[in-house]
Amino acid sequence: MTSTENGDRDSDQPSQPLLHLVLYQPEIPQNTGNIGRTCVAIGAKLWLIRPLGFRVDDRSLKRAGMDYWQHLDWEVADSWDDVRKSLPDSQVWCLTKTARRLVWEATFREGDVLLFGCESRGLPASILNQNPASNLKLPMSDLVRSLNLASTANTVAYEAVRQLSSRASG
Repeated sequence: MTSTENGDRDSDQPSQPLLHLVLYQPEIPQNTGNIGRTCVAIGAKLWLIRPLGFRVDDRSLKRAGMDYWQHLDWEVADSWDDVRKSLPDSQVWCLTKTARRLVWEATFREGDVLLFGCESRGLPASILNQNPASNLKLPMSDLVRSLNLASTANTVAYEAVRQLSSRASG
């Protein structure tokens, strides 16, 4: 179901998303637009946690999402706690370069939450410390400070899709 910030729905989408991609205080509209496009491609829901570094009607956001935005199941939340209250039974995976576990070591399930921090600060320690065993990272050289948020979200989301598809077919 396609959501707007006001909760309007379009019934042409499935009611249960495959995954939930949550962006904690995203700052760059192009990243959010690209992640939104990935969500449409895989049947995931996009959650945006305020404050946002852009307006949801920003032309850059829409341009990055191109003509896919109207098909996107999305919601804006005031806090991480609000998202958790909406998804109380979902496994949460926090993506952070400080994690000890690699993404490939996780076992993803339908309905899981993939939580990504803002581009400049990542996720706050208060969230990362809630369940350190669920913190995941992508491998990268120490020469790189961080990876692009949209690239990271795409890589992790498609690893989850790969796992879910292989279990469904096997």
